[in-house]
Amino acid sequence: MAQPTDPAAPDPTSAVQPVPAVPPPGRPLSAGVALLAVAVAVVNLTVGAVLTTVALTGHVLGAWPSPEPLSPGLLGAAMLGTAPALFALARAGTWQEARTLVLPLAVVLAGLFAVSLANAHRLYIADGGPVVSVLFSLGWLFTLGLLCVAAAVCLAGQLRTRSGPPAPRTHPLPGWAKPPLAVLGSAWLGIGTGLLVRPGFWAGFVPWHTNRVDAQALGVWALALGVGVLGSLAEDDLDRSRPALLSLPGTALAMAVVLAVRASHVDWASGPGLSLIVMVAGLLAAGASGHVLVRGAAGGEATGRAG
Repeated sequence: MAQPTDPAAPDPTSAVQPVPAVPPPGRPLSAGVALLAVAVAVVNLTVGAVLTTVALTGHVLGAWPSPEPLSPGLLGAAMLGTAPALFALARAGTWQEARTLVLPLAVVLAGLFAVSLANAHRLYIADGGPVVSVLFSLGWLFTLGLLCVAAAVCLAGQLRTRSGPPAPRTHPLPGWAKPPLAVLGSAWLGIGTGLLVRPGFWAGFVPWHTNRVDAQALGVWALALGVGVLGSLAEDDLDRSRPALLSLPGTALAMAVVLAVRASHVDWASGPGLSLIVMVAGLLAAGASGHVLVRGAAGGEATGRAG
């Protein structure tokens, strides 16, 4: 005779299916990319400080001979200006928040290493010179090569990380900011590409005396600035663009200091000189306005939560 069953009792034959864990939105930032950012920040801080200080005193120091101190000084200023943003990048949670600065960083590392290799016969390590310059040239080439390999490995690892659902854009850029950012990013991108690809022609538009290697190295940094500004425009989100926006005012201020101290060597009355003023001021304005917008968005969000 069959025993009656209690409908409220659990069926021992039924198996409990585990609920799969849902990953957080976005692609997590890998530890390798965060460590790479910190390592490059340390290098930028030390090497940039040395190059900038030597240039401000009126002397020339670099991996290759330069006609005058302004070009290596601006390279050092760009390194100094991006160091705080790279330190802050290590605190980013997702790849979407970091890529507006990591991709320009990859452009700088790969571009400077390619320029150094293409002009290897002009480096102090090949052409000879003062002992300090030869040692600096050797360290420059070795460090760039090591960082390029590390960047390639870290970016490959980043692409292999498991991605969650698409991360929402929480604070889109205001409409009035997009046209100026597009013009600013295109200007830096175009000038950087010209200096890098055809330095013999475009170096004539630099309002101070440069040689081929100086023009190409400056072009790499200009290209990276353009990629960063246009990348922020493509992200269309203040939270995602926070690291890139942090690097813009620092870079602009450091460049302005070098240009102000070496002002007598710049042809300010020329078209390129006036364009340089506008473009550096554009970096400063973009970074400052972005910082204000980020703080306003954070304040509005905190007020909404409190309400």
